[in-house]
Amino acid sequence: MHAASLIALGALFLGGLIADTVSRKTGLPRVTLLLIFGLAVGEAGFALIPADLQAWYDLLTVIALTMVAFLLGGGLHRDTLRQHGRAIMAISVAIVLGTLAIVSVGLTAMGLPFGLALLMAAIATATAPAATSDVITQSGVNNGFTQTLRGIVAIDDVWGLVGFSLVLVIVAQLQGHQDLVGLSHAAWEIGGAITLGLVIGGPAAMLTGRLRDGEPLQIEALSLVFLSAGLSLWLEVSFLITGIVVGAVIVNLATHHTKAFHEIEHIQWPFVVLFFILAGGALDIAVATTLGVIGLAFVILRTVARIISGWVGAQIAGVPAREGRWYGAALLPQAGVAIGMSLIAAQRFPDWGPQIIALTIGTTVVFELLGPVATLIAIRRTQKQA
Repeated sequence: MHAASLIALGALFLGGLIADTVSRKTGLPRVTLLLIFGLAVGEAGFALIPADLQAWYDLLTVIALTMVAFLLGGGLHRDTLRQHGRAIMAISVAIVLGTLAIVSVGLTAMGLPFGLALLMAAIATATAPAATSDVITQSGVNNGFTQTLRGIVAIDDVWGLVGFSLVLVIVAQLQGHQDLVGLSHAAWEIGGAITLGLVIGGPAAMLTGRLRDGEPLQIEALSLVFLSAGLSLWLEVSFLITGIVVGAVIVNLATHHTKAFHEIEHIQWPFVVLFFILAGGALDIAVATTLGVIGLAFVILRTVARIISGWVGAQIAGVPAREGRWYGAALLPQAGVAIGMSLIAAQRFPDWGPQIIALTIGTTVVFELLGPVATLIAIRRTQKQA
């Protein structure tokens, strides 16, 4: 690596430390501050990040999100599911279905072709697990709301991926194509990830935490993260789902563990700092400023859809009203999963490709920067009302 990259790496870590300190002083989400810092030093700002360092972004995304997935899966302990499982299922399903319905109808009313509106609605179901999880951690709040929220974040992208794949098939049918590729791909991506998670998680639950009583070593934690991420990429399955399944299996089967994910909690932050800064560096703020009426409508519709459907899901689950009204707002962050969906949709429907990518990237900038703020506000409001 060149000297410039090492200097830049040190400067980025220092910037992350400053963002964390400012966050503690002001109460702003450190995720948003890291993204803004990355925006300032990235291509949209002063272009201070060397190209070879920015090239790490894809790799860091996989590593950081796999670590986040492990921790989210670790939150799916049988006791948590027994207490909050109904709410997790009801709210996550309601938000995906509600987002699909409200966004697609709204965009169609705005004049978009129904197929394009449906694709954008499916993309709108995606969330940002890393940003949401970090805001929960930063808040320091551990109550029924945050426990349920962690569970929702762990599985809502699964429902979103299923919905997106079904929408690909429906839109293909509307366009006159007999194409089931999207559905079969989703079945492999989800089913393969669950199977891989079980294959890794089962032995890991039995073997880790033996060398040091009750607590896996750092090298054990890293080996699980890298094996899960690497095998997922090799098999072309979801590394997020694999990580969640591995985490859930270990936390429920490794009865000898006292701190199953203690080491991952220790080592994930440097990776997450670089991930968010480089994510900010990759943002194109100019795209967000050219969205126009349709882009503004998408932002409003997705926000309204999540608030309404989150409340509906909470009502179905019998969640206290003081919490139910805030789940939708807490799930506003949106990031890389949505962009991945948009690239697939643009490839499958090239006539709409430019609109899909422009709308998704532009609105993702908005939700990446403002979504964590909404999540933190929601957590604090539920804490005050408890």
